Amino acid sequence: MSWHPQYRSSKFRHVYGKAASKEKCYDCVPITRNVHDNHFCAVNPHFIAVVTECAGGGAFLVIPIHQTGKLDPHYPKICGHKGNVLDIKWNPFNDFVIASCSEDATVKIWDIPKHLLTRNITSPKKELLGHVRRVGLIEWHPTANNILFSSGYDYKIMIWNLDTKEAVISNPVKILDAHKDVVLSMSFNTDGSLLATACRDRKIRLIDPRAGTVLQEASYKSHRVNKVLFLGNMKKLFSTGTSRWNNRQIALWDQNDLSVPLLEEDLDGSSGLLFPFYDSDTHMLYVVGKGDGNIRYYEISPEKPYLNYLMEYRSHLPQKGIGMMPKRGLEVSACEIFRFYKLIPTKSLIEPISMIVPRRSESYQEDIYPLTTGAQPALTAQEWLNGVNKGPLLVSLRPGSGAVNSSPQFPEPEPLVKSTDPSQHQGRGGRTPLQDMQKLCEIEDSRKQLKVEEKLPKNEQMRLSNGFDVFECPPPKTENELLQMFYRQQEEIRRLRELVNQRDVQIKQLELELRNLCTDTGHY
Repeated sequence: MSWHPQYRSSKFRHVYGKAASKEKCYDCVPITRNVHDNHFCAVNPHFIAVVTECAGGGAFLVIPIHQTGKLDPHYPKICGHKGNVLDIKWNPFNDFVIASCSEDATVKIWDIPKHLLTRNITSPKKELLGHVRRVGLIEWHPTANNILFSSGYDYKIMIWNLDTKEAVISNPVKILDAHKDVVLSMSFNTDGSLLATACRDRKIRLIDPRAGTVLQEASYKSHRVNKVLFLGNMKKLFSTGTSRWNNRQIALWDQNDLSVPLLEEDLDGSSGLLFPFYDSDTHMLYVVGKGDGNIRYYEISPEKPYLNYLMEYRSHLPQKGIGMMPKRGLEVSACEIFRFYKLIPTKSLIEPISMIVPRRSESYQEDIYPLTTGAQPALTAQEWLNGVNKGPLLVSLRPGSGAVNSSPQFPEPEPLVKSTDPSQHQGRGGRTPLQDMQKLCEIEDSRKQLKVEEKLPKNEQMRLSNGFDVFECPPPKTENELLQMFYRQQEEIRRLRELVNQRDVQIKQLELELRNLCTDTGHY
């Protein structure tokens, strides 16, 4: 068992799970009965996709994230596969593109329209044909655009470059043929230069995906691995599986030495699979049990005891699969640090579960929201294939903030001024011309940002809320839905008023700074 110290200081010690109210759940969703060990759910800030039951072939649903409540039984599906859909994943850099794989041995890429679906989608944007047996896993590259990995029951992992005009791609750019059995799990490190896999032969492999070589291999007999996960930049791997006595087990590994785990812990005697999720911003690890209603969560530390147990979210409703909202889709005003979407097939229900840090203040909590992975790729597909590695581009979750480059480029030094007397270059308040130049650059950037926002047509400015069309929701059918829409519009009006007030204040500040700069430059 892992060592649990009696006293330990942590801002996440009191994190708790909060299930959404019935009105904010997705009801009457025909969730798949497939027994394949996958999440069956994919979420982004705009949509929730879930694999569904379908007669004759495979299908999945794509529901706008705000369209909660009962789902229309005739709601359109994405149904182009000839066999059951086994895995779905949203493109991390395009919220309107999703990949799916199926028992028909194909991988398909779909364009999801921004307006509400009115009919079934049967024609994919691209079709990837390379596997000879069913495809069980797909993963998008974390930093390179349009690079997709697929793993099939032919024991091969294929790397696809989607930056092509062809609608049907038959030749992957690389085939990884290092496994002797079915691959159960794939996970990338932060910059996508390494791939960790868990295989049915009970081995964990660390692979260089571009070279196709196995760098490390773990064949630890007492831990039968099912899922493996990279723990961000901590140079550690986390795995879930079973012990020799068929107890559910978790293990922690050193990335550079997979001979013996750093830590091994038996959890319970249940038979369901354990799905691990890691939040590299908060260093929190979540372990979700399939077939039970529990979500255990831990905090990872670089030194012993490595794994610090925090708490467990319990529910009497068992989950068939689970989806995870990216950090950019969380509600920061409620101190939400993670959100799951729990599939409950016995009730045909999808239930959001928010992990919340209890804080009294409703202002932005910078200490629990560091810079996080954004929605912009750091590399093109060809750059990554040519051997370039880059970390993800980071963004701030503070409302109104823009993207931040994870590898900032420093400006070239200014040429030296001819005069050597420093007193000649100081205006009022002891400011130097360099400081004034920096101030001018800041003001110019702010003006550019305002100009970009002004370029939007008036109707687009009114319709877009956080980049999504607020008029896409279907018309209300009941009095309750009408009230909900009324309150939503009131909230939107209040938010827009606040935004206008902020812009007015910002404009006044910029005008004042410009006036001060003009006054100061007249003294040089």
